[in-house]
Amino acid sequence: MAAQCCCRKAPGAEAAPARPPPEPPPALDVASASSAQLFRLRHLQLGLELRPEARELAGCLVLELCALRPAPRALVLDAHPALRLHSAAFRRAPAAAETSCAFAFPAPGPGPPPPPLPAFPEGPGTEPASCPLAFRLDPFTDYGSSLTVTLPPELQAHHPFQVILRYTSTDAPAIWWLDPELTYGNAKPFVFTQGHSVCNRSFFPCFDTPAVKCTYSAVVKAPSGVQVLMSATQSVYLEEEGVYRFHMEHPVPAYLVALVAGDLKPADIGPRSRVWAEPCLLPTATSKLSGVVEQWLSAAERLYGPYMWGRYDIVFLPPSFPIVAMENPCLTFIISSILESDEFLVIDVIHEVAHSWFGNAVTNATWEEMWLSEGLATYAQRRITTETYGAAFTCLETAFRLDALHRQMRLLGEDSPVSKLQVKLEPGVNPSHLMNLFTYEKGYCFVYYLSQLCGDPQRFDDFLRAYVEKYKFTSVVAQDLLDSFLSFFPELKEQSVDCRAGLEFERWLNATGPPLAEPDLSQGSSLTRPVEALFQLWTAEPLDQAAASASAIDISKWRTFQTALFLDRLLDGSPLPQEVVMSLSKCYSSLLDSMNAEIRIRWLQIVVRNDYYPDLHRVRRFLESQMSRMYTIPLYEDLCTGALKSFALEVFYQTQGRLHPNLRRTIQQILSQGLGPSAEASTAPNAELARAGAEAGSDSAALLLGDEAPSSTISLRDVNVSA
Repeated sequence: MAAQCCCRKAPGAEAAPARPPPEPPPALDVASASSAQLFRLRHLQLGLELRPEARELAGCLVLELCALRPAPRALVLDAHPALRLHSAAFRRAPAAAETSCAFAFPAPGPGPPPPPLPAFPEGPGTEPASCPLAFRLDPFTDYGSSLTVTLPPELQAHHPFQVILRYTSTDAPAIWWLDPELTYGNAKPFVFTQGHSVCNRSFFPCFDTPAVKCTYSAVVKAPSGVQVLMSATQSVYLEEEGVYRFHMEHPVPAYLVALVAGDLKPADIGPRSRVWAEPCLLPTATSKLSGVVEQWLSAAERLYGPYMWGRYDIVFLPPSFPIVAMENPCLTFIISSILESDEFLVIDVIHEVAHSWFGNAVTNATWEEMWLSEGLATYAQRRITTETYGAAFTCLETAFRLDALHRQMRLLGEDSPVSKLQVKLEPGVNPSHLMNLFTYEKGYCFVYYLSQLCGDPQRFDDFLRAYVEKYKFTSVVAQDLLDSFLSFFPELKEQSVDCRAGLEFERWLNATGPPLAEPDLSQGSSLTRPVEALFQLWTAEPLDQAAASASAIDISKWRTFQTALFLDRLLDGSPLPQEVVMSLSKCYSSLLDSMNAEIRIRWLQIVVRNDYYPDLHRVRRFLESQMSRMYTIPLYEDLCTGALKSFALEVFYQTQGRLHPNLRRTIQQILSQGLGPSAEASTAPNAELARAGAEAGSDSAALLLGDEAPSSTISLRDVNVSA
């Protein structure tokens, strides 16, 4: 049997590590219909066949479980109407965990082929064949269903058993099928999954809650010539069988099981990292990341302990990827559009590196406390950038993000419930709607405040290292973090720092509004002061004198974050006097047009919000060249808010064929509904709210996958730059 290594060691090359002792039942998650509290999930196995011509995934799922109490009547899993269940079966499992399972993939026939079939080992001591189970699919919310599988009545507590589900999935929110023309190479179909927050229930039935973690393995069959990758520690291509095998040896929540397949080629960029991209993008991706990813990993290890996932690979996805980046273990997904914006690429990848410790290893147990992943990852990201690029750059990037946070605060109002760190998730509400800049930046400010309480960033690094070591591969709530903090620093506990007036920990978690305290960013003043000075010049009078002084400042030598911060300030002041916009265009338009997309979209939003017709041709050219959600939605929203809706319609009808159907539907809804007759251009989200976190995120004001209609000018559709 010929075996070609894809990126990691072959399954079974060494013994799997012993599992930790049984954990207490998971925290209750109102976003999950499952009965996860009644069972322990030991392992899941997937047999998957990718059928791009039918835009269909056929699957066989084998769940290895133990009941926590005798004779549970049913197993309830999260599912989705996109899943069509073909069969359910029960099989007693041997006491040893992770029984190997092969899958048989039916040969093509006259009708639609059935899903894969499981094949279990035979021999002495093996369990008998499976028996069928009754099942039903019931409505749960608009983002999922509940799948109830009736269990045998004699089931004993703590005795392992398997539930086998065969299914097909079409039009699933988690599975994005791209025709070849939506890729850069236009050669082969492409597919990727995006599970955050609650989409993977349409990929496979599961306990779709971050409170439940397990190891997983998968066998994937794809069309010839299509490379398949998954978020796994081990992978191998079995050439004689024409299948890929994957194994994740560490427990992960369901949303971190990820798959991508297409015309992807690898290039090594470090001793434990490689990039995967379409062939035409591979040289650029390699040149921008070669050597530096290892620097970032090494810096993170010095701060927070060993990197525990083996490899850290990156796959660049076509512009249809709905977020900026996603921290899938071992294999970060990132949108290829970001390659032209070097500083944003650096920050986004470092943020995903930080998630390897905060989010992937230690995970928030409920979506109501996403800040435990995003706030801590943002803090760790900035510690890594300080170690590698210095405090001034870190302070500039922080000032840029906090500026966006306060912009969002002005849009939503200080009493908005989504500005809490502990957001109350009402039943039926999609947790992705809670994804916003507060999750990242208010969470970061709280973590930074904790670091200041102990008086020494290095001591706080030591605490976070101990926190990760204690809770790795588990899910936590905020009280776990705060109790660990006070135990690690008993002198602070004696001082009752958790109860300081106005800065109580409970108030940090549950008060609406901006952060109770913000970091000292004076170390970045050499970079932020020129931005503030230039902005003041453009808002001063007389205009002729101010413009002359401003034109003497060469912004072509600025960092991207400086220019973006300057343009964001101008956006905040829009609409501007027409003579100011005219002078700005004369001074900067040609220069900005040669810069990266993060700069260009901000200038073009200024053009649109000020109805500056002489530069509309630049808006048209930009939209004709962009297929990414984060670079199209903000402009279409601005165009439809003002007097340029007919222009937006014209451009859309010329470009819609190059857009993913989900993005096309979203823009159609913006065009058909507008943003309301009373909307003011100055209140529409800007580009940073569109990429601050872009569905991540990761990743896009809330992380909305699919075709939700915009609801207002302060829609959070696309805020989470990286998840």
